[in-house]
Order: sequence, then structure tokens, then C-alpha cells
Amino acid sequence: TDPARRHHIAHLQLIEPDDVPRFHALGVAANLQALWACLDEQMTELTIPFLGAERAGRQYPFADLLRSGARLVAGSDWPVSTPNPLEAIHVAVHRVDHDGLARGGMEPFLPEQALPIEAAFAAYTSGSSWVNPRDDAGTIAPGAVADLVVLDRDPFLAPDSIGAAEVVSTWVDGE
Repeated sequence: TDPARRHHIAHLQLIEPDDVPRFHALGVAANLQALWACLDEQMTELTIPFLGAERAGRQYPFADLLRSGARLVAGSDWPVSTPNPLEAIHVAVHRVDHDGLARGGMEPFLPEQALPIEAAFAAYTSGSSWVNPRDDAGTIAPGAVADLVVLDRDPFLAPDSIGAAEVVSTWVDGE
């Protein structure tokens, strides 16, 4: 495959298990919309009953993709969902949205498919830059553009509140 083409497949709600390692083998990025990977009413009322138990248990296999060596990139699916990547990163890490985690009433959806916080943030930063293709963005490194946000908390120290984090300032090209 030609890496300059930067092929990717989006949504990835249901992947045949034999296809998971093919992402890495073929150089195809896995483009996640992580916000959907939680056990909300949409999932319990409109999805699981129609998929059946076996297929429902294979949804959004983020951790399987990561373990297989797939390149993870991520997006929001806006305007049908929030454009806030912090809410989606929260779901990627916890498999439950922040409100459900804070209330304690929502169970994580397939928690074995949760991503480590580093992988979730990388998918939404360097991964998204890679697929766009913006090799000069998405990381903090010499020569990279200084596009970044400052949050009101360190999500790596407070992972249970990733989805509640607020942007304090936005920097574009260092300003």
C-alpha cells in the first residue's frame, strides 16, 4: 500500500474479528468515533436487540485494534454528536460517558475494549493530524505548529473527569 494515501475506515462499530489485524497489515487507519461506544439508550433500545448477543459483544473493538498494531485516528461525527473531543476521549477510556460515570448509574460498555488514556489522546491529536495529512501538527515537537489547548485540569491525573474538562485557552500557530 502507498502510505501517502493514508487510507482509513471510519465508525468501526462492528468489525469481523478476522479483519481486526488486517488494518495493520494493509496500512489502513482505524478512524474511531468513540462517543458512541457506551451503553446508552440508543445502544440498549435500538442496537443490541437487533444485533443479537454475539455481534453486540463485538462492537467498537478499540483495544483489539490497538493490540493488533492498527493506527488509531479519531473524529467526532459532528453534527450528529458533540464536536467536543474530550467527551469522546472520556468514552474511549472508560466506555461510559462522563455524566453516566458521575451519576454511577451507567455501566461501562464492553470495558475490555477501553483504550489507555495515552492511546485515546493520541488518536484525537497525532492520529487525526496524520489522517488529514498534517505531519506538522498533532504533537508537541520541534518544527511542529504550535496549535494546542490548555485545559483546566490534567486529564492524566484526573482520568475520571476527562469529559468534564474545560478549555482555558486555545493556541493557534503559537498565538
